[in-house]
Amino acid sequence: MGIVEASSDIGFLIADHKGYFRDEGIDVTITPFDSGARMIAPLGVGQLDVGGGSASAGLYNAVARGIAIKIVADKASTPPGYGFQPLLVRTDLVESGRYTSLGDLKGMTIAGSAPGSASTSTLNEALKQGGLTYSDVERVFLGFPQHVVALQNAAVDAALTTEPSATRAVQSGAAVRVMGDDEIYPNHQLAVVLYAEDFATGRPEVARRFMRAYLRAVRDYNDALEDGRLAGPRADEVITILTQSTAIKDPDVFRAIHAQGCNPNGRVNQLSLEQDLEFYRSENLIEGSVEVAEVVDHSFVDWAVNELGPYAPSSARR
Repeated sequence: MGIVEASSDIGFLIADHKGYFRDEGIDVTITPFDSGARMIAPLGVGQLDVGGGSASAGLYNAVARGIAIKIVADKASTPPGYGFQPLLVRTDLVESGRYTSLGDLKGMTIAGSAPGSASTSTLNEALKQGGLTYSDVERVFLGFPQHVVALQNAAVDAALTTEPSATRAVQSGAAVRVMGDDEIYPNHQLAVVLYAEDFATGRPEVARRFMRAYLRAVRDYNDALEDGRLAGPRADEVITILTQSTAIKDPDVFRAIHAQGCNPNGRVNQLSLEQDLEFYRSENLIEGSVEVAEVVDHSFVDWAVNELGPYAPSSARR
């Protein structure tokens, strides 16, 4: 299983720590990647069974070449109040007045995770709101934890950085959170769960059990949410898992982060995926013919929801 070392990995981490995978007879090995885009090659050749990251241009190109990787579940999205991958601008640029609005991004160097990833579509939406085009800025692609160092060293001017790295950058004084991605691109399907072809079609029973474990964990995560923060009934439990599973050991960082949305019934926002695919096409990043409907497979989450029942908040289950 591939992760991107971001707070959106929490469904995988809860399922691992609470033994939900073990309950299903599944032994999981976790491998970190800089971005979901970098998981496509190992998913395509069966080195990974499951990945978790953005629905990238590379994913659609792989499918166009006949590699049947599937988008099978929501991993992270941006409903209002859940802007977990905000636009950050260096503090000195804000304090000097160099940055006052989105139009001031012109000429800036902006960090993202990978070319052709969903965050590039988020940036495009921000630039459009500022009257700019994608060619008006320079992009640099780094792993999310590296964004913090790049902002501190003035190697970049701004970044679209996912949590918890975004909060670390702000708390360090290096950057200012100028806009949440829930404001830039509401209800963006920013990250998804991916299944390799061999896993989905060669071991479908294991793939279904994996999804049941994952959705149990996602529901625990939803029980930890309150007004876009980890402040709900299960927040302490989830924060403990995050501090045990990530490089950030200060629980106050996770109490401060802006949480991601994640559908407790698993389905993805297909319209958002289609909008991103059109952006990739406009940037000449798509090679061949492919549509989102060919890539999305909700059969695993539908099976798991049928087994578990529709989600109800923990307060309703008492």
